Amino acid sequence: MISGGRLVTPDGVLDDGWLLVEDGLIADLGTGAPPTTYRAHDARGAWVVPGFIDIHCHGGGGSAFTSLDPADILRAAHTHARHGTTTLLASLVSATIPDLVEQIAALREHVEDGLLAGIHLEGPFLAEARCGAHDPAILRPPHREAVDRLLAAGPVRMVTLAPELEGSVRAVRQIVDAGAIAAIGHTDSTEALVLPAVDAGATVATHLFNGMRPLHHREAGPIGALLDDERVSVELICDLVHLSPTVVRLAAQHAGPNRTVLVTDAIAAAGAGDGRYLVGGITVEVLDGVPLIVGGDSLAGSTLTMDAAFRNLVKTCGMGILDAVDATATRPAELLGLDKTTGSLTKGLAADVVLLDPDLRLDGVLRRGEWVNVDA
Repeated sequence: MISGGRLVTPDGVLDDGWLLVEDGLIADLGTGAPPTTYRAHDARGAWVVPGFIDIHCHGGGGSAFTSLDPADILRAAHTHARHGTTTLLASLVSATIPDLVEQIAALREHVEDGLLAGIHLEGPFLAEARCGAHDPAILRPPHREAVDRLLAAGPVRMVTLAPELEGSVRAVRQIVDAGAIAAIGHTDSTEALVLPAVDAGATVATHLFNGMRPLHHREAGPIGALLDDERVSVELICDLVHLSPTVVRLAAQHAGPNRTVLVTDAIAAAGAGDGRYLVGGITVEVLDGVPLIVGGDSLAGSTLTMDAAFRNLVKTCGMGILDAVDATATRPAELLGLDKTTGSLTKGLAADVVLLDPDLRLDGVLRRGEWVNVDA
């Protein structure tokens, strides 16, 4: 039982609210005096919001999801759980097809046991001109055989590709037909090349603005095409490094609550501090929390956690609490087809809950009804 908090529900904010948890589910919720037969956690003064859902995350706690060691995978997932992420896709960077098949196999059991909600392949079907921290020597077109092999290797829930590559439109249909999300990213394409991929079923813009041809007033490119298309949800990395607060606000206001999704794009350095890390086979230097490719000026993911993204969206970018809940829980749950299971404070859904103090700093996390040790 959680009592006395400000519960953010699909029907609005319940002041002096209470939430009853039984068997890992939200058994009931309301306002005023809670049922007296239950021992309550006093959340007075705190915001009570749904657990965060991150659909784009490469690692944390010093470990990456590319590791074949189960301990590394657990460490990365638990690092983000301590920051309120109760549902997580493990993102893999570009690699050879055999290496990706091996990495997917290593993650499969963690999807089956519920630690992860699935796998996101960010590459290798990306444009060399906008590859960022992906090894350009590994990039390739999305040929049917390669896509089939990756989709068959395990629980792939999303694949990012560049629509200008040979076979990309067919690959989008192939991905969607397999029940996965086709996302557009790391692309130098024009608007005219983006639209056929969206028509074929692509529904997500991978970290909009980043790894893309810039918006131009005479050529909207991928940014304009994806942001303006009602069929596409847009990922935003709200670390205040990848995007300025004004850009975040403009994009979120235009896309609206039904299309805006905050992601971390976090690498192993999230929750682990500055230093040198490997992203795929590329060495990255993290200084003051900002990861850059050694010898270059390209950002290589982030050190962001979802609680900080939520706080940044509200306190620095000027969006509302309800907008932040939609972008960190409700919309990503819908994208993953999990909205009947999680993503909102609704009776019968999983008790995935985050408590935030009045300054929107983490104050507690419930995952499937169990308290997460946020200090571990």
